[in-house]
Amino acid sequence: MRFQTLAAWLNWLETLHPRVIELGLTRIQAVFERLELTKPAPYVITVAGTNGKGSCVALLEAVLLAGGHRVGCYTSPHLLTFNERIKINNQPVTDSLLCEAFAYIDLKRAEISLTYFEFITLAALYLFQQHALEVVILEVGMGGRLDAVNIIDTDLAIISGIDFDHMDYLGNTREAIGFEKAGIMRVGKPAIYGGDDIPKSILSYAEQLGIPLYYKGRDYCYEINSTTWQWQAGAQQLTDLPLPKLPTPNAATVLQAHQLLPARLQVSQNLIKNCLAKTRLMGRFHRLSLANDATLLVDVAHNPQSCALLAQRLQAETCTGTTYGLVAMLADKDIKNSLQPLLPVIQQWFLAGLQVTRGGSAKLLEECLTQLGCTHYLSFENVAAAYYQLINQVTSHDRIIVFGSFHTVGAVLALHSNEI
Repeated sequence: MRFQTLAAWLNWLETLHPRVIELGLTRIQAVFERLELTKPAPYVITVAGTNGKGSCVALLEAVLLAGGHRVGCYTSPHLLTFNERIKINNQPVTDSLLCEAFAYIDLKRAEISLTYFEFITLAALYLFQQHALEVVILEVGMGGRLDAVNIIDTDLAIISGIDFDHMDYLGNTREAIGFEKAGIMRVGKPAIYGGDDIPKSILSYAEQLGIPLYYKGRDYCYEINSTTWQWQAGAQQLTDLPLPKLPTPNAATVLQAHQLLPARLQVSQNLIKNCLAKTRLMGRFHRLSLANDATLLVDVAHNPQSCALLAQRLQAETCTGTTYGLVAMLADKDIKNSLQPLLPVIQQWFLAGLQVTRGGSAKLLEECLTQLGCTHYLSFENVAAAYYQLINQVTSHDRIIVFGSFHTVGAVLALHSNEI
């Protein structure tokens, strides 16, 4: 075995391939065959989309587990520990299992260079195959057509929605991005589009291949009341549903997915209601407690669409004090258009540099806010410095929203956990 610890393996994986991101299936397919891997479970669900993938995966996982099924989930990125990315029956896999998987893949790949994401995707598929699972849920890392998880033929494809992100790789129009996401669909297997305004590229892709495609407004709809909501698809109707802890559009997408599952995997309406009421996802409008009773919210919003949703959720809540925004972002994101929706909500900005690969500086954030006409900000070298100053100055009537990147939220979650 090349290394004895998970940390050593992960450090090495970051240097293995000359490019951090290199889309394409040739390398991973070759190693997949050398590993003699097959489909990781009898039923596979693949989830793509610009935003909302994690919420869809979490709720699908909860529903399937509530029905007593054995479920594997592969997601990215992680917030606190790498192990979060690969879960078996809602439990992150152990360091020892990951090290074993990495060692086997390293042996079999021989001369083939793999990206970080390709290597860990193979580890997930290897571990899933060892655990006799009934369902595996695969979250697409980027795009779809050329993403590593797309070496697996899906039984149900979900595209949570399309907006602008990763444009250097996926194209700079919704139609181009939609085409890349549509690549996870398979002939004869159902697909769902959960967003608004479905791109024509997705419609034409499904039509050309004869894929049964379901989407909001035509095949299913939902209506939110004051304390409940209802969902309908044709003659099938679910009423008096508890308002979900996760965004309702994603919950509605999952209800459509549930209807398309084989009968053996479907669960009762009572179990669905229980999952809607209880399923949460770390880092998604995630509320934390502070010693001085100020409100601390963390959210992984990092592009214009997700930040607009975050602004809506903040505006729907009452805050009698000041709303502070702690933000750090990757340099290659659409920073200006991500910050803009939050200008009416945040009164004081705390800008932090992000010391990771592709991390943006506080100076970059300053420039974007200045262009938007905002001058109410303070800048810090890193997230920790901004966080500690902020929590020491807020009062019980104030609230803090931390957003901009999984790295930002992960850092604050770690700092917060160290205090309690």
